[in-house]
Amino acid sequence: MQGFFETPIEFLKGVGPQKAALLNKELDIFTYGDLIQHYPFRYEDRTRFYHIREVDASMPYIQLKGKIRHLETVGPPRKRRLVVYFQDETGEMELVWFKGVDWILKKLQPGVEYVVFGRPTAFGRKINMAHPEIEVLTSFNVQSGYLQPVYSTTEKLKKKYLDSKALGKIIKTLLDMASPRLRETLPPSTLDEYRLISKQQAVRQIHLPDNHEWLQKARFRLKFEELFYVQLRLLKLKITRIDKFKGMVFDSADLLNTFYHEHLPFELTGAQKKVIREIYRDMRSSQQMNRLLQGDVGSGKTIVAFICMLLAVGSGTQAALMAPTEILAIQHYNGLREYAQKMGLRIALLTGSTKAGERKIIHSYLKSGELHILVGTHALIEEKVQFQKLGLAIVDEQHRFGVAQRSKLWQKNKDLYPHVLVMTATPIPRTLAMTLYGDLDISTIDELPAGRKPIKTVHRYDSHRLKVNGFLKEQISEGRQVYVVYPLIEESEKLDLKHLMDGYESICRAFPEMPVSIVHGKMKADAKDYEMNRFVKGETKVMVATTVIEVGVNVPNASVMVIENAERFGLAQLHQLRGRVGRGADQSYCLLLTNYKLSKEARVRIETMVRTNNGFEIADTDLKLRGPGDLMGTQQSGVLDLLIADLGKDGEILQSARQAAQAVLTHDPELSQPRNENIKVQVEAMRKTMVNWSRIS
Repeated sequence: MQGFFETPIEFLKGVGPQKAALLNKELDIFTYGDLIQHYPFRYEDRTRFYHIREVDASMPYIQLKGKIRHLETVGPPRKRRLVVYFQDETGEMELVWFKGVDWILKKLQPGVEYVVFGRPTAFGRKINMAHPEIEVLTSFNVQSGYLQPVYSTTEKLKKKYLDSKALGKIIKTLLDMASPRLRETLPPSTLDEYRLISKQQAVRQIHLPDNHEWLQKARFRLKFEELFYVQLRLLKLKITRIDKFKGMVFDSADLLNTFYHEHLPFELTGAQKKVIREIYRDMRSSQQMNRLLQGDVGSGKTIVAFICMLLAVGSGTQAALMAPTEILAIQHYNGLREYAQKMGLRIALLTGSTKAGERKIIHSYLKSGELHILVGTHALIEEKVQFQKLGLAIVDEQHRFGVAQRSKLWQKNKDLYPHVLVMTATPIPRTLAMTLYGDLDISTIDELPAGRKPIKTVHRYDSHRLKVNGFLKEQISEGRQVYVVYPLIEESEKLDLKHLMDGYESICRAFPEMPVSIVHGKMKADAKDYEMNRFVKGETKVMVATTVIEVGVNVPNASVMVIENAERFGLAQLHQLRGRVGRGADQSYCLLLTNYKLSKEARVRIETMVRTNNGFEIADTDLKLRGPGDLMGTQQSGVLDLLIADLGKDGEILQSARQAAQAVLTHDPELSQPRNENIKVQVEAMRKTMVNWSRIS
């Protein structure tokens, strides 16, 4: 049975070796299993015929029936077009062809009844249809009443007569052979509880739906199944990890209590306290912690990280924090050093720039256990870096590190793995977090510290530049500092660099008496640091930069962020940039400057930024606009190799699928009970081949 779906497609009637080679190359379709899972991406509604008088230009594809009253060719030979006057009992409209005129002319005859299918468009005051499908009315097509599947194809395939209709025909041939061989992949109890149709029905109805209702049922069933197996895989990983990886037990909270009652410089928010409780519970549990901590820019993750470090150090172990860039590592080090010194703890910074002499001292103190906390970049994972006993490994902005890099940090211990906390300031939409990090526990800091004023965000067009400059002068005269950020997009780096330099010059002209800094990726590291430091010290009032300032710079006095050509940035990037201001007690502002011509998506991005400061809401909108692959660079991870589910739209189905998978594994973690036989067979079949266990194999 399994062998059937692994049959190469060249053996299917109507395909053959040449077409098979094209389908392999163009659509990654190699086997019967691949072809049957090449689902339609939309459907043409052939369920009813419209009357000509009902037609307007806002309609999608529609179906008409009627007769040709008259046809004629218009225009000079090289620009000839065919105009057909098509009528039914309610009126008349024009059908127009600009290409293939002679071929169409041969097919058409006045007085014969035809079925026409196409998209109406407005031409002046008239409605017409360009290049519609047209065929003689027959007893089959007059019955109407079906949804025509539309399959994705490519220009190369179309040239070889493999358009959507031809693909549909091949798939129908396969469906008739495959239907009896499609086995059920979900247990009867899950089918009942979530009112799911059978796998056999779902696959048939997704390709050849009887009506809209059956199509909805088929989509729901296939999306549910796909997400169920993604979640089952992640939850199973989690169970295995909990069983296999025992953790150190940290139950000494003395250091933490001393810090909390004597040295904590401010009151923690409710969200911070909740997260610390969750982490403390993990670290006492004798299981290795594997937790994702997400919180918006400025939500106070660093202090949470330090309090967790105190739990590890207080229990006689060491803590490490790894950041993706030197700037960010230095910032973490400077922030943590102040707290560590108050507690009498030894802390060090290790990056690519650390001098050889300092490195030696750090290495020896680390190995002897005299060094309690190490902050650094990738330098932490080098072989030479040996801890006496690493109790807690924290990774910041973890999506910038590969899995292999992170695991090198976990393997610094000989006996027990350290507890692991991964942090991100990029809010991850819930559905994406559950799918990418479904095997981790997730903690969220979803409130800002008291006294922080929300950043005011406004949208201005280029024509308002004088007003914008006036506002900046006011802010600077009140003692504030300003960022002006330009896009730098690799494909046109020369053009963008010129754009940045022009911008720098116009800022210098607009503010002749103000010292201005400039920072971009093409500068040498020491020049960049020099300019950054001038701004941090307040020697310059305006920082003109590219997105190099997106992560890491913390200048509490900088309260205005101007983003030039804001339409060229993604939502997540705009939100990250905005997070560079609003660090102090003053009211902060973010000004989004764009030109008048904005795409629909760019408008949604700008409106979202103006409407809300909530990173999670922004991340959700971003997911809907861009899709998960672009958002997290996750396509290569294989986790999101989804066939039909869409994380931007199917959040509720994902929740249900995760609950269902959780229920199965709670009662039967080994999938050994007879009622879970379907799942076991499916997992075994898929385990060898790919990540997505819902695939037909």
